[in-house]
Amino acid sequence: MSKTLSLKAEIREHTGSRAATEVRKQGRLPAIMYGHKEEPAAISLDAHDFVEALHHGHRLMDIKIGRRSEKIIVKDLQYDHLGRNVIHADLIRVNVKEKVVVTVPIELKGTAKGMHHGGLLEEQADHLEVECLPTNIPEAIVVSVKELEVGDSIHAGDVTMPEGVALASPADTLLVACHVVAAAKTTEEVEEEEPAAPEVIGRAEEGEEGAEKENA
Repeated sequence: MSKTLSLKAEIREHTGSRAATEVRKQGRLPAIMYGHKEEPAAISLDAHDFVEALHHGHRLMDIKIGRRSEKIIVKDLQYDHLGRNVIHADLIRVNVKEKVVVTVPIELKGTAKGMHHGGLLEEQADHLEVECLPTNIPEAIVVSVKELEVGDSIHAGDVTMPEGVALASPADTLLVACHVVAAAKTTEEVEEEEPAAPEVIGRAEEGEEGAEKENA
């Protein structure tokens, strides 16, 4: 279940890439807060506090601007070119009594039985969309792979959702599968499978015929 954390924010008077860069130099994170039939608001948050909140599993937050407080969830994060640091956040205003659709990471648990018989576990999706109240947003959807044999797979519809959470992604979304590991082919086997190149004789015959005419 989501924990609620209170963070102070400031209204950004200027927007754009140059203004955002200046905000980051001050140790703050530029963000946009929108939704709930209100005008979008350009704000900034303490970058360290915000990232720490994410690391501790906070999905629902109270954003305080002066005396006003609004509940938000994180909709999207933008990272730098190295994929390490958050450089911008999209935040959505929510009502704790209204359900929302959010993206939640998948956490695989256990070792598939098929891996003991030469199988390879392949993760096809790393997140799911779920619908729930903002106070019920799970930190992750746990998927057990222990019973997977070679040739088995798990789809979104096979996963039991936490209480108060409903699946929003298509039920046939493939999450993980256990495949047979194909043995590497030898050079001889590859050569045997490749069709032999057809012999080109047309030009040679034409050349011989031309030579005969010249000698005649």
